[in-house]
Amino acid sequence: MAENIKLEYIVPGDDFTRAGEASSEVKSMLKKLGLSSSVVRKVAIAMYEGEINMVIHGGGGKINVEISPEKVDMILADQGPGIPNIDLAMQEGWSTAPDEVRNLGFGAGMGLPNMKKYSDEMKIESQVGKGTTVYMTVLVS
Repeated sequence: MAENIKLEYIVPGDDFTRAGEASSEVKSMLKKLGLSSSVVRKVAIAMYEGEINMVIHGGGGKINVEISPEKVDMILADQGPGIPNIDLAMQEGWSTAPDEVRNLGFGAGMGLPNMKKYSDEMKIESQVGKGTTVYMTVLVS
């Protein structure tokens, strides 16, 4: 990889049929680049969980991915309602997903905990009424 690869995806809100497209494309790209299966898996899971959260809670948004020889950086930004209590939202099983989302098999309260588990670094910035931005990094080596 001569220079960093930068990718941008628009995630439509409330469209579960397209949820996961961005993470799937990034997974394919990482495989083509020859990254280890453990790195590919971590990025795919962390990004998919974030993408689903954007669909459920954030009304969609934008994902920027930068792939370098050292790491994969992901920035997921939405203009949703924001997270009033990040510590609470990070607890496994805690969810604000509505029943119709839960009936689809989503909203079990594992999104943010899994994003943290499968990334090497994660930071959340959220402002109630303005949206949430999640920064995740998976180290390549």
